[in-house]
Amino acid sequence: MSPTLELQSQVDTQVASSVTSDAIAEFDQYVMSTYARFPIALERGEGCRVWDSTGKEYLDFVAGIATCTLGHAHPAMVKAVTDQIQTLHHASNLFYFAPQGQLAKWLVQNSCADKAFFCNSGAEANEGAIKLARKYAHTKLGIENPLILTANASFHGRTLATVTATGQPKYHKNFAPLVQGFDYIQYNDIADLEAAVEKYSDRLCAIMLEPLQGEGGVNPGDRAYFARVREICDEKKILLIIDEVQVGMGRSGMLWGYENLGIQPDIFTSAKGLGGGIPIGAMMCKSSCDVFVAGDHASTFGGNPFACAVALSVCNTMVKDNLIANARDRGQQLRTGLQAICDRYPQHIALVRGWGLIDGLVLQESSKIQARDIVAAGIARGLLLVPAGVKVVRFVPPLIVSAAEVDQALAIVEQAIASF
Repeated sequence: MSPTLELQSQVDTQVASSVTSDAIAEFDQYVMSTYARFPIALERGEGCRVWDSTGKEYLDFVAGIATCTLGHAHPAMVKAVTDQIQTLHHASNLFYFAPQGQLAKWLVQNSCADKAFFCNSGAEANEGAIKLARKYAHTKLGIENPLILTANASFHGRTLATVTATGQPKYHKNFAPLVQGFDYIQYNDIADLEAAVEKYSDRLCAIMLEPLQGEGGVNPGDRAYFARVREICDEKKILLIIDEVQVGMGRSGMLWGYENLGIQPDIFTSAKGLGGGIPIGAMMCKSSCDVFVAGDHASTFGGNPFACAVALSVCNTMVKDNLIANARDRGQQLRTGLQAICDRYPQHIALVRGWGLIDGLVLQESSKIQARDIVAAGIARGLLLVPAGVKVVRFVPPLIVSAAEVDQALAIVEQAIASF
């Protein structure tokens, strides 16, 4: 039996009672099989911990995949949800309502952006960025067949345009014909970047990159590379789009991932951590590329009062409770601890990398262990983790995580690795 199947069997045995076979069968009967779910049913959460239907407790280092910024059941979010649902939870964007304007103001005043557009997810935010770049190409650059460069191993979403922008062929399979107007470059490779810019010099309208590739293996951007990207965009008068969906909102140890790289984008996107678990996305841009007019883009639920009020509470709490500094400090503690484990188990672990509280434990290619094995072993011991590809285990706890909780997670990870 493979390590993954063997550990999965262990997890199944330990948590089988968390969901009855009938409940699982009913779930699978009605819900499309788009996720490879682990066999636990989560029922409630508080802080950095969640509990399943049997009452078993887990330390949550997934946080909805870098989404639950304030953890679970945070009082600030509970208050914002309660207050806003009792006041006005939804209205058409044909009207004005304060929470959207207040959230846009906060985002603009705390970034390089001048304007914000709201939607419901990271994929939608990236769709908006792609549309904005294409209109900019047509109206400002006179390009009739614009092209956007993205990076190999990137991830930008699962809509047809954003999955095409995603530089991973496994996500393209069986979805052809893909959207035209994209090509791919090697991440952090200046020579490859310059060759592609030269190749598409008459069509290129934007370069779209993650400051740190999350799904691509927790791979941080290189400052020299991004400085050259910014320089090329300025020289060519094209747009730099930064996808902050997973890295933004303090997770990198800075409010925005681009701040770690010493550059400013023309357009950047946010979602995941922005609402702390309430669905919201945002596409932000500088005035120089704000070419949208009424009717160009829209979202029925985007920027609704409910989501915006909750997101604003997340933003304000992050500042009030100094959570960005906590992300830096706890991230350093986590990477130091993971490196020590790496040093003790070099046959299994190659290296540790990341920023703030988005960190990756990179497994040796020669090791029989895969990321999903470590995740399964963590679940069995009361720790939730998530893979970032086949050989990288991702750590993305809530930004409120404590030093004691980081130490607990490290102890469980070492137990899991030692079990092989």
